[in-house]
Amino acid sequence: MDLRGLTSWLDRPGWLDGAADALQPAVKGIFGALGPATRDVKNFLHGTWLGHPLHPVMTDIPLGAWTATLLLDVMGDRRGRPGVARAADASLALGLAGALGSAVTGLTDWSETDGRPRRVGVAHAALNVGATLLFAGSLLCRGRGSRGAGRGLAITGYLAALAAAYLGGELVYHEQIGVDHSSGRELPEKFTPVLEESELPEGELKRVLFKETPLLLVRRGTRVSCLAETCAHLGGPLAQGKLEGDTVVCPWHASRFSLRSGEAVDGPSAFPQPCLQTRTRNGKIEVRTTRA
Repeated sequence: MDLRGLTSWLDRPGWLDGAADALQPAVKGIFGALGPATRDVKNFLHGTWLGHPLHPVMTDIPLGAWTATLLLDVMGDRRGRPGVARAADASLALGLAGALGSAVTGLTDWSETDGRPRRVGVAHAALNVGATLLFAGSLLCRGRGSRGAGRGLAITGYLAALAAAYLGGELVYHEQIGVDHSSGRELPEKFTPVLEESELPEGELKRVLFKETPLLLVRRGTRVSCLAETCAHLGGPLAQGKLEGDTVVCPWHASRFSLRSGEAVDGPSAFPQPCLQTRTRNGKIEVRTTRA
């Protein structure tokens, strides 16, 4: 099954953009209705507490459970093995429960996208919804004694889930959604001067370069902090963000990072920013990585 034509079709604006225009404000409105709990709920669903996006963790549950369902269906075709059939139904039900968690976390991450990733995300979600409905229909048929129809719906649902997974790969590997945009950059292993001390005013976000790697410098009193300047979430320029106490807020999607540790205090970023050590020598600010 060649799905490359599907991604080419997604490059053309159409109903997917209209669906995204309607769905994205609705998702944000639901979170807004949570009031003071909004930030904590979104941080949990983004995986900020985990240091890794939560959505791909949740997707393993339905895909694994539904794969088991298909295998158990084959084993349960033999007569006199009712326990295998019941196990197939149980794994199918587990997959449906996991699909709910996968959908909620996926929608949370998708609500912070735009452009082509937003459009691909709508198609990815539509296929997953279709797969979930087919598996729900399969469970209903099984409960009514129509196991043959149930198995057919499960196979069709699994194919839809595979197509959705293909688009999930498109989002990760082509659009770099859910990856750490601040990683893989060359950082100084030894203390290296990057700026004259006199050129860093108090409370200003200053972008400097180490070779081709952008860094962020901030002076707060006697302390100079240094983070990778490229936001881990989607690559936003932190130097164009704003200071909030001892944190910096990305101007693109409002991820907030600690200047002291690089920790992601608020999502949508699930990744911390690389945090560098600093010192002042001979009137110059020097930095080095804390990586081993």
